[in-house]
Amino acid sequence: ARTIRVPPPLPSKLMTDVEACIEKLTRCEVLEEEEVRVLCELAKNTLVEEGNVQKVRAPVTICGDIHGQFYDLLELFRVGGGCPRTKYLFLGDFVDRGHYSVETFLLLIALKVRYPDRMTLIRGNHESRQITQVYGFYDECLRKYGSSNVWKFCTDVFDFLSLAAVVDQKVLCVHGGLSPAVPAVDHIRILDRRQEVPHDGAMCDLLWSDPEDIRGWGLSPRGAGYLFGADVVDKFNDANEIDLIARAHQLVMDGYKFHFPLQNIVTIWSAPNYCYRCGNVAAILEVDAALSRRARIFGPPPPNLRQVAHKDVAAEYFL
Repeated sequence: ARTIRVPPPLPSKLMTDVEACIEKLTRCEVLEEEEVRVLCELAKNTLVEEGNVQKVRAPVTICGDIHGQFYDLLELFRVGGGCPRTKYLFLGDFVDRGHYSVETFLLLIALKVRYPDRMTLIRGNHESRQITQVYGFYDECLRKYGSSNVWKFCTDVFDFLSLAAVVDQKVLCVHGGLSPAVPAVDHIRILDRRQEVPHDGAMCDLLWSDPEDIRGWGLSPRGAGYLFGADVVDKFNDANEIDLIARAHQLVMDGYKFHFPLQNIVTIWSAPNYCYRCGNVAAILEVDAALSRRARIFGPPPPNLRQVAHKDVAAEYFL
């Protein structure tokens, strides 16, 4: 029988504090800077116990990019069920572009601290100091707190996030895709993840690469990571006894997309009407105890359930 290490429970005082933070964040209220500092320290203490490749048991619901669209995250929980009743695995890109990156990221890490075995968070390419200084999160922290302290607290947490997860040894979850430097899942386990996302190499590729209708490997137009074809996925999955790769990273107008003839890699996108203008629907992928899969589609909540926030225009960035 497999054993999964469970972190020790929080002391009652800290548990009460975290639950209070969850209540405030669910109402989209801004936490005090000291509350953020303590929450981020608790998150690091929780995440440091996890490996680069986190083991997750099914049933679990897998979610793609959120990008600071806080009210759409609440809609996701309405559709998929609240945590801890539903076990979640988020594929990264919690921040940037949306109006509420602060509240989005803090709510997710608060749920991780409170229910560590019911919430798995892995790192996306936007969980990066360099990227967040360009695409909104840094500016949002300055606007809401008047300094960069909260941004520093959160970006320190980024370095503790796992790089991948495996569901029942059969579903590999990464943010972006595969890497020519990672022929086996075990290669991910020995990477040093406690750093800013590098510009190249295995860690970079896992967060930046994309499937494409090519043979072998190709240069990515993103300027980081690779494009990889069906033959690469078939070889990797066969060698690692993986049935499916679940990843995010690319806007999908229908919310999810299975790629290639064997449909052994799927893109999941969980930010409806991305950037409040793209018109796409979102999806989550429910994986049951038998590893059967069902996609749930959802759109933005009605206007009366969301606030409208002013947001400075960020630099344009490919979708």
